[in-house]
Formats: sequence, structure tokens, C-alpha cells
Amino acid sequence: MLNFPSIEEKILKYWQEKDIFQKTLAKESPKGDFVFYDGPPFATGLPHYGHIVASLMKDIVPRYWTMQGYHVERKWGWDCHGLPIENIVEKELGLKRKKDIEEYGVDKFNQSCHGKVLLFAEEWKKTIRRMGRWVDMENDYKTMDKTYMESIWWVFKQLWDKDLIYEGYRSIHICPRCETTLSQSEVGQNYQDVKDFSATVKFELVDEPGTYVLSWTTTPWTLPGNAALADGEEIEYVKISSSLPPLNLPLNKGEKQRGSGGARGGSTYILAKAIFEQWPNKDQYEIIKEFKGKELIGKQYRPLFDYFDNDKLENYKNAFKIYAADFVSTEEGTGVVHIAPGFGEDDFNLSQEEDLPIIKHVDMSGRFTEEVVDFAGEEVKPKGEPTAVDKKVVNWLEQNGKLFASAVYEHSYPHCWRCDSPLLNYTTNSWFVAVEKIKKDLLKNAKKINWVPSHIKEGRFGKWLEGARDWSISRQRYWGSVMPIWVCDQCGEKKVFGSVKDLEEASGQKVEDLHKHIVDGISVPCEKCQGTMKRIPDVLDCWFESGSMPYAQMHYPFQNKDKFEQNFPAEFIAEGADQTRTWFYYLHVLATALKDKRAFNNVIVNGIVLAEDGKKMSKKLQNYPDPEDIFKKYGADAMRYYLATSPVMKADDLNFSEKDVAIVYKKVFLILGNVLSFYKMYEHSGTEPGKDSQHILDKWILAKTKNLKREITEAYDSYDLVNAARPLADFINELSTWYLRRSRERFKGDDESDKQAAKSTLKYVLENLALLMAPVMPFTADWLYQELGGEKESVHLEAWPKSKEARKQRSIGQRPISLWLKKAIKEMEVVRKIVELALAKRDEAGIKVRQALNQLTVKGAALSDELAQLIKDEVNVKNVVFEKGDNLSVELDIALTDELKEEGMYRELVRTINQLRKEAGLTINDKITVYYQSDSALLEKVIGQFKTELLKNTIANEIKAMSGKISPALIEKDVEINSEKIKLYLLDRNQG
Repeated sequence: MLNFPSIEEKILKYWQEKDIFQKTLAKESPKGDFVFYDGPPFATGLPHYGHIVASLMKDIVPRYWTMQGYHVERKWGWDCHGLPIENIVEKELGLKRKKDIEEYGVDKFNQSCHGKVLLFAEEWKKTIRRMGRWVDMENDYKTMDKTYMESIWWVFKQLWDKDLIYEGYRSIHICPRCETTLSQSEVGQNYQDVKDFSATVKFELVDEPGTYVLSWTTTPWTLPGNAALADGEEIEYVKISSSLPPLNLPLNKGEKQRGSGGARGGSTYILAKAIFEQWPNKDQYEIIKEFKGKELIGKQYRPLFDYFDNDKLENYKNAFKIYAADFVSTEEGTGVVHIAPGFGEDDFNLSQEEDLPIIKHVDMSGRFTEEVVDFAGEEVKPKGEPTAVDKKVVNWLEQNGKLFASAVYEHSYPHCWRCDSPLLNYTTNSWFVAVEKIKKDLLKNAKKINWVPSHIKEGRFGKWLEGARDWSISRQRYWGSVMPIWVCDQCGEKKVFGSVKDLEEASGQKVEDLHKHIVDGISVPCEKCQGTMKRIPDVLDCWFESGSMPYAQMHYPFQNKDKFEQNFPAEFIAEGADQTRTWFYYLHVLATALKDKRAFNNVIVNGIVLAEDGKKMSKKLQNYPDPEDIFKKYGADAMRYYLATSPVMKADDLNFSEKDVAIVYKKVFLILGNVLSFYKMYEHSGTEPGKDSQHILDKWILAKTKNLKREITEAYDSYDLVNAARPLADFINELSTWYLRRSRERFKGDDESDKQAAKSTLKYVLENLALLMAPVMPFTADWLYQELGGEKESVHLEAWPKSKEARKQRSIGQRPISLWLKKAIKEMEVVRKIVELALAKRDEAGIKVRQALNQLTVKGAALSDELAQLIKDEVNVKNVVFEKGDNLSVELDIALTDELKEEGMYRELVRTINQLRKEAGLTINDKITVYYQSDSALLEKVIGQFKTELLKNTIANEIKAMSGKISPALIEKDVEINSEKIKLYLLDRNQG
């Protein structure tokens, strides 16, 4: 049996020795360049199935377009900057906070980061090579290269000159452990279901002592920063009272009243009527008053904490009042929202409208400031126990009579995409790209992009574009491309540099490196005054670097200017579904901002590869096979084909199954190997394939081959990898189980002309199959091509097989197929259906196919004598009769005459002898002599009657009864032929 993993290793060595990949790049490319952008991964972890899927897409498509006559440059890149690297170094050096890094030294920290960037690069190269992907990993680009970073400066300067960069003070998410701001897309990458602590709190009205406005929050840690309350002007509210003691009854999302803060005599409460009516214990309260929310507007309340209750607070006069807000609802809570402008987007926006104070009682590290004396220095959302401080705040409120109810609240909460810490909504300064300014252009340019699957265009990607927000690009970190903004320490003048040359000329210093620890030491004289300009401390979001990849990988516009501009946008990119809101999005934003173009024309989006049980693949759980083991057991092509035909290529999830890879190996590769082995058993001579053959089977398989070319070409042209790959398995199966099985006798027969037609047809089909397999199964395709004596060094140096139908009328949906092709395929489908029905009838009757029958009657079809003969041979009947009928059906005459029984015994004898040949390890070139011993007169009769056919079909020169001693047999066996006993001896033809 063929060992495809071993074959692949030999092909890999051959490719390397012959430099085949480079030759595909150097060969003539009459159609010009096909541009493909390869998104850079981090080398800080080992490659996994998600990377393999993406790499598969990035290999299949370039291989196809190379064979179509294009030059497809494939340049690998590495993502080098940002939190993924910094977090690794922090752990290794034992640095827990930003101040630890600064004490350690930013220069030493960055040097350590540099040393970790390519930690697993060699493992990546090994995996990428073994899976058969062709990509230049030796001349790779790195986002930390000076040339790459300089192009990023150019991108930034272009945006600055277009007035698309600004500094703003607003509420955005931060990671308190990393102490940096994050973008909208980064925040969306790691939402987790958590159990937080919620509280319904009592705010006492100044002009109505004993009357409390109830407000609900899921972030009790923000309550010391409360500056106002908000209600809905047109929402109906109620003032309620109760003379009953506190009740442990649900109020909101599982809340329970607690301690002295519960409802008791002498106190009244205000909340939305719609919320009150949902209380299961509402009958125990008395409604004193119903009114609209506008009656509460302007009322003052006593703050929960006195930390900031003094006139030193900016805008103090507007603090601790009730304001109207349109974001207040009655879906949950109390209909009154606690406003902490330092820690919420709606809160901050209201503060800007009403000039509210912004109380920052938590710093960037996520700790209470010293003003919060009861909790100073404590982390508000510690990673290990995120509700610990919330509980302390709630307990304080309870002890001070300001808590009405509390509960555990389950919801989805954002966490840092790198360190997994809970994020905080935090009001701070940040630099932004003004994405909302160009939103119309983003939507316009997106219309021209072809998405596979298509639903992402208007769905995941389109909806993200519609809701696009200004992009926070500044990070308060160290290892990254710096923001090239210098600010005067005297007049505040800002200057942005777009190249190394500009900075060198302005500073008078040679600039060897563009990282923070180097350029922070470069000052520039202010042109406006006598001051000194220093760089702002922030670095850029690493997605800004990735989004700049089209320009930076080519050091544009400092080098390759014409080459870039002639080949932008890219024809193709591919990544996972998570990239629709990150890399794909940022590529699109920057391309629109810089060039008012889309960054890419076609994009394939893959889904997630999960473990077989549907869970996330986990090293700890060991719930998935190592890709290296799959390569060793089944080969890379089996995995490639399995993945290429799976739902993961349509942005759906795939539960990876080694059993399914094994099935692919057996049903595709081993069957193909058997087909080639059969072909190789017969020497091929002759010229052109069986184009002139008039045999119906040759006509059919040639029609199927032509249709296969059309079908696969059309799918590749549409970037539909699933439908480009799936037809191959069906075709290989039909080639083996129908064409070859029905043609076996032609290969063995005496009709030289027909034998030649069958051989040349099979070779022609296999040659075309090798070409069509090449993009998705590159190893097997090259092996097949070379076994067939291909003219070139590799199948990958060949042109794609022409398909006239696939090249006509590209703009029209379904392309035409010639009438003869349709007719040939359709008629053979009918033949195979008739055979299927007839064999089912045999099965019902318990009659083996080797037992000849007299007649098959077919209703609802009329076929040529040639096709009828195929049915006779396959069903093993003497006659096929066609009759009229509305639906296709068959009737089988199962009556057995003596002649039919004898023919059945002859066929059974042929099968038995050939099985013994196989067990003895004989080939078609090994002729034998058959001896037998039997007391069955019937068997003697059958052997005599069918002797000529027996010799021919068992490759024997003689078959005779044993009358004395014989030489030692190659194999001997006692068998039964239709209940008649016989002992068979197989000898080499030269023995006797």
C-alpha cells in the first residue's frame, strides 16, 4: 500500500533541491502581478490549527493564480510589537506594573522585547514548510524593522496633514494592569460571562429628608465618583412608602433587601413605575404619588461619600443634582441612573452637556486614589477576585444606611485581549483617527469588495462599518512604533515627522533606530519660539502597524513607489472571522483615508477550529491531535483537503476530527493511488489521448473531466475554495469505481485499438487531474504528475488546464456547457441509477452479482446499445429491455436455468483464483498454472465449458485436474464454489 506521508517527504526534498518555488516565481507571467497581502502573526507561540487554516487559504489561492499565468509574490511577515511581547517579558522579568518597567529601564525592557520577538520562528518555518505552503520566510518583513516603522511614520503624517488625527478627552476602555488605553476592536475581542456584584443605592433628597431616589448599578466601585443622577423626563415615576420591616424579596435581577437600608417606616422611595410594578412584593408598599420624571430635574441629593463634597471640586455647583437623559430606560434597574463621568461613556457625554465635575477617584492602574480614604490603594477590579472591592463598597453602604438592596449579577464583561484582566471604562486623554469623518467613504469603498462567504459583507463587516467610531491609536506602553509627534515645552507647538530624514534634519542627529528608548532622547528646536520640542511619550496601537502593512512592507513611498501604486489594492487577503473587526477593518480605514480606495478586492474568511467535542482546543486538556502527528499519519495533503472542504472555509466553526482525516485519506488518496497503480501496470504507448475514442466510457470520462475543469475553475475564480476542492473527491471515486472498473476488461483485452484508447484516455484524465489538484493537494499532484512522466520539473510549473466554458461570458452567472457534454454526463447518470436499482433488486432476492441472470426490464428510459451493454455487464444480465413509463423503475428476472447457474459457478471460480493470486503476491505479469482436485462432476463440466475464459481472466496458461505429484505450489486452498468442493493449487507457469 502506498505511504503518502513518505511520498510527501520525498516531494518536499525534491522541491528544495530543485528550487521549485523560486522557479514558479521566476517563470514567465504573461498576465502580470497578482497581489496578495499576508497578515503578520506573532512568533511568541507555536502555530496551531487556526494558523494552518489561514495558511492553507493563503497557499491555495496563490498557487492557482500562478498557474493562471500571474506572478504572485508571497512574502512572510512577523508582528513584533505590542502587549503580546511585553507581557511575556514582564512575566520573565517579574515586572508587575508600569512603574516596575520604568525602574528597570525602558531601554533594557525594549531590548528584552526585541530578543523575544522571534521566539518560535523556527517552529513556524518547520510547520509552514511541512504543510506545503510556499512563502518567502527568509526575506520576511518585520514590524520592528526601521524601514517598516518609517513607512508607518509616513502613514501617520499623511493622516495628520488630512486633519484626521486629533487628541481628545473622552471615556474609553483601559486595561488597568497594562495601564493603557484600548481601541474599540480590542475591547470586543475578549468579552467573558462573569458574576458581578450589583447594588440598588439610596440617594437622599436635600429638600425632602427621608425621601430617597433609588439607583441601580453593576459597578459599585464607581459610586465614590458619583457626580449626578439621571432620569427620563417623560418616564412615569412613583413615590412609595411602607411601614413594614425589611423584606428579603427579589427586587431586581435577584436582589435582596439588606440591613438598615431596607424599606421601613418613615422612609419613602422614588423609582420608575414600570420597574415598581415588576416587584413581586409591590402590594406591601403604598404609592404616595405618581409623576413624570421632569419633576425631579434639578433636585439636589446628598452624596453617598463625602470625599469630593467640597467647593474645590471643579463645577461643584452642578454636582449632586438630577438631570434628564435620553439613555435612561425602564428595562432594568430603577429608572434612575447613577452618573460617574470619569467611568462611563454616557456619563461623560452628559457631563459635557451639563458641565458636571469629572471625579477621578481611580487612577490608570485601577486603584482608588488617596482621597478615597476608606479604600485608598485598593484595586477596583483585581484579576483574581474582581468583585472583592465591590463587596467592600456595598458593605460600607449597608453599614452607613445607604444600601437598599444588592445581588450577584451575571452579564458579559470585557477583559484585556492579552493579559485577561477586567477592563475599566475610563475618561482620559487619547489620540484618535477621525474615522467618523470618512465613514461615508468607508461604506462606499466597501461595496466593491468580494467577500467569501458573502454574508459578511453586509453582516459582520458591514454592520461594524456602520457603527464605526473614532479610533483610539495611542498606547501608554513601551515596545512599539512611536507616535511621531513632538511638542514644544514652551508654546505647545506640535510637529509631526513623516520620515527619518526629516527628523535628522530638524534635530541634527543621526537616527539609527525608531523605538521609544532611542527617539525619546531626540529633541528638536521649536521653530515658533525658543523652546525645545520633545516627543510625546505614547506609542501606536499595534493594529495601526498591521493596517499599514501594504505600504510598510515595501518601505513605501521611500522605495518601490511605482511597483506599489501599480498594484494597489491587493487582489486577495484571507484571515479568520475575528479579523473582520481588526486587521481587515484597519486595512480598509487606512486605505480609504490615504488613497480613498479599498485595500483589497477579494477576501476569504475562515471560522474557528475547535476540538472534536466542540470545546476550544486546549493544551491542558489535550483534546486535539498535534498537527505534526497528523502529517506523519496521513500526510499534509489529507489534512489540507479535509480542511479545504470543511465548513471552516465558509467562516463556520469546525470540530476537528482525526477520524474524518483518516476517511479522507482512505477515500481520496488511497483510491487515487490504486488508480495510478492500475495504470502503471500497463505500459502506455501512443500519442494523443483518447479524444478520437468512440467508446462510451471514454466519451463519458472525458466529458466529466471537461466539466470538472469548468467547475473548479469557476469556483477558484470566485474564491470559493470549498467548491473548488470538493468535486475532486467525487471525480476520483467515479474514475475508480465506474470508469476503471467498467474498463478493466478493455485494458486486458485483445482489441489493441480499444486497449490503446482506454490507456491514453486514462493517462489524459490523470494528467488533467494532477493539474486540477495542484493548488489544494500540491504534494500528491506533483507525485502523480511525475509518475505520469510530466514534461516539466513540477506540476506547479505547468499552466492551468484550459476550460473554454469557464472563460466565456465571465459576467454571466452559470457558464454554458456544450450540449454533447451535458448529454454524455446525463445519460451515464441514468445508466448508473438503473444499475443501482437493479443491484438493489438482486440484494432483495439474495442473488450475488456473479450469478448471471436472464433479463432486466427498464421502464421510463431508452438508451443506446452501448449504454445497454454497460448495464448488462454491471448487473450481469443477458438482456436489457427498455419500456415506456412515467418514472424510472426496473424489474429483474431472477429465474435461474442450468446454463445461468453454470455461468455463475464459472464467475465464482474466476474470483476465487484471482483472490488466491492476490494472496500469493502475484502481479498481472505473473502467469500461472492451476491444478485442482474435486469430486464434483458439475465443476468438471464448468471448467471444461469455460476453460478459455478461465485462462484469460486468471492469467493462467493451463488449468487441469491433478493426476500425480506436482511441484510445491505458490498457494493451495480448499474452497467451495456454490457448495461444490474443490482444492486449488497455483503454480508458477514454469512449474509442473
